[in-house]
Amino acid sequence: MYIKEFEIRWNDLDANRHLANSSYINYMSHTRMSFLIENGFDQKVMAQYNIGPVVFNEHIHFFRESIKGKVRVSFQLGGASEDGMFFKFIHNFYDEKGRNMAYGEMKGGWMNLETRKLTELPEELLTKLANAPKSDDYMQLTSKDMRVPGVSPKDLDS
Repeated sequence: MYIKEFEIRWNDLDANRHLANSSYINYMSHTRMSFLIENGFDQKVMAQYNIGPVVFNEHIHFFRESIKGKVRVSFQLGGASEDGMFFKFIHNFYDEKGRNMAYGEMKGGWMNLETRKLTELPEELLTKLANAPKSDDYMQLTSKDMRVPGVSPKDLDS
């Protein structure tokens, strides 16, 4: 399991003076990007392949509040498609005593920045992703796994 530690800053708190929802999202993003960068998915490599990660959805389940001190955020690969196009990243939040404060997951894919369409990972990066720490419930994903059932776009009438 990959873990990144953050000091809770004053601007990370909300009106109730506990860790704001947006801070959880930011900590999750920072943790996974730190893992990816440290494991060969840096800007130079992504520019070489002209790809970038895109978020489909993020969910956080809160167990206890966090007010001050430090928070540790874990990263695990919860799933990936065979070609690496789709992924699910798992994050857990722990206080200074190691108590689990929240669980978060993010589902997404890799986008070709020229065509603006989803793309599989190049072999070099697919191998690197395969070496990521995996969650206990890791699964091979398909496009069907990436959407929340019953949630689809509903445009405004013109």
